[in-house]
Amino acid sequence: MSKPMEFYFSFMQFVLFLAQGYYLQYFYGSFLECRVKGRCGGLIAAVSYTLLRTLLYVIWPAEYESRAVIGKQAVSLCILAVLALFLYQARHAVTCFLAVAFQAVIGVSVYLAVILMDWPSGLLLSLWNWCLKTGTFTKLETFRLLSEISVAGMHFLQIMIAVLLIRGSLRRIVRDYREKDIDMPRTQLLFILIPALSALLLCTLLRVTFVIVEENSQEFLYHRYPVLMAVLPAILLLSLASVLYGVKSIQDILKLNREKNSRIVLEKQVEGLKEHIGEIERLHSGIQSMKHDMRNTLAVVQQLASVSEGQGTKELKRYLSEIDQTMDQMEPAFRTGNAVVDALLNMKYHEIIRSIPEIELNAEGLLFPEALHIRSYDIGMILGNALDNAMEACVKLKKRDASAKTYIRLAALVRGQLLLLKIENSFDGSVRRKPQAEFPVSDKEGKEIHGIGMMNIKSAAEKYQGTVDWKVKGRTFILAVMLRNDMIMKGEEQDEGSIEHN
Repeated sequence: MSKPMEFYFSFMQFVLFLAQGYYLQYFYGSFLECRVKGRCGGLIAAVSYTLLRTLLYVIWPAEYESRAVIGKQAVSLCILAVLALFLYQARHAVTCFLAVAFQAVIGVSVYLAVILMDWPSGLLLSLWNWCLKTGTFTKLETFRLLSEISVAGMHFLQIMIAVLLIRGSLRRIVRDYREKDIDMPRTQLLFILIPALSALLLCTLLRVTFVIVEENSQEFLYHRYPVLMAVLPAILLLSLASVLYGVKSIQDILKLNREKNSRIVLEKQVEGLKEHIGEIERLHSGIQSMKHDMRNTLAVVQQLASVSEGQGTKELKRYLSEIDQTMDQMEPAFRTGNAVVDALLNMKYHEIIRSIPEIELNAEGLLFPEALHIRSYDIGMILGNALDNAMEACVKLKKRDASAKTYIRLAALVRGQLLLLKIENSFDGSVRRKPQAEFPVSDKEGKEIHGIGMMNIKSAAEKYQGTVDWKVKGRTFILAVMLRNDMIMKGEEQDEGSIEHN
């Protein structure tokens, strides 16, 4: 092989390592938090991997002897493990899968690219041989130049195919591995680790048996057994598919378990709200009736006292005035036009002022339209979970900064047949969000339970073809829930569950 071709192959190997380093920092960064903040962390990981793999390639040339192959594979895994431990806040269980899966994807992708491009490469070289034999060109230098150009071009295509396979496979794993913030049990980890380990061992086996060396000549295994040209790619594709679909399957199981836990909590909240709605409305109606009767009675007694004579008349008037003031104090602190929401706001307000007496809870803009086709417990579900999250954020802010202003502001806006609920609250300004995650990540223990508040809001909104959106402005968290107000839910009478107005 000429010197330029040797340089070309070495350069393309470096390009392959560089591409692997780029996708490694993307792959690790999607699961693990980098110790170096910003883009520098990913750049350091990519450059470190590229240099280490290049160094390994230089000091340990390619060999097909079994011990050398296994040793080089082990060193490659050690490089991945060291980079994860030193550059990322690695959790050992997930990191083990990431390293094995990354190495397996690289091995399978490279071997697939080599096998798929071998036949076109051989066909092109056969064409130049035919041209030389038939006299299409007579100079040996022309044949050698065309052969080298063909080999270089096919090798370039091999690298590109391998890079595309690596890219697609790793992105698929990142996309399908949705529950990145939840620690995976050992049995479930083994479920995805075993296919990755099997694919890695398959690549190791191919590396040992791929090339047959006899009498100082090398020959690919599938050249001696042509049937392997079809069998080997199929086996490699199946092994890669087992890694990808293993991840997807276990994540689907975790998602179902999460949704089941979320649904259990949601059903309990709905049942509790249903039980309290009737009682709240009955009590509200009774209180209103009692207040009306009491005011009439007080008016009559005050009129009688004004025409009565005696020393106790003055005291009686003062006493009746105090009773009237007490009746005024029975008015709810929040009047949204809905008894259930008023009761919910009053309950949450008295709950939060025990922790933060000076908090501002403003619901003046929370007014509902008269014709509202949304069930009371769905409104209560949305506002209850939103208020719980807002109260938790305010308490957390107050613990970090005792002088910080805390507030929760609620509003409702009607646009045609759409109802928009808006909840703003103060918070400490820090938001943790994992890639592919729809909502911020809870920093409490037991995320699989505590992190479902936003999912419950989304579940309630989707019943009315609604959406949930959130954004941050400085130290203000804004949650917006949009619902369609023209949907009559089937299976229940609207009057039973709709919001009643005073």
